Amino acid sequence: VQLQASGGGLVQAGGSLRLSCAASGPTFSSYVMGWFRQAPGKEREFVAAINWNGGSTYYSDSVKGRFTISRDNAKNTMYLQMNSLKPEDTAVYYCAADYGDYDPTERPPTGGSYPFGSWGQGTQVTVSS
Repeated sequence: VQLQASGGGLVQAGGSLRLSCAASGPTFSSYVMGWFRQAPGKEREFVAAINWNGGSTYYSDSVKGRFTISRDNAKNTMYLQMNSLKPEDTAVYYCAADYGDYDPTERPPTGGSYPFGSWGQGTQVTVSS
């Protein structure tokens, strides 16, 4: 699967942005999807993941309650709605895919990439104070 993230930009603290990740190929619904981010000088970190039909989601503690991950399998697209943005959310955001129909809460993403093997290019999100 090929992935392309979009929707990044510059926003003031407290504002909102919605990122999109468009996937190519007919088997989008066969993938667990996720978002990661990498801030300047820091390692890439997990943000959120969603199972094949959107019925199960998993978030990092740093974004829980502020970000919402969702997907539209008919449009081969995943989203990340980001509300109450903070300057520390500034990063390049990447979308990723892992083939499978498992529940991400039962296989929590760890490190900067596990278990995702397919990646899109990043989109820059900058939150000003």
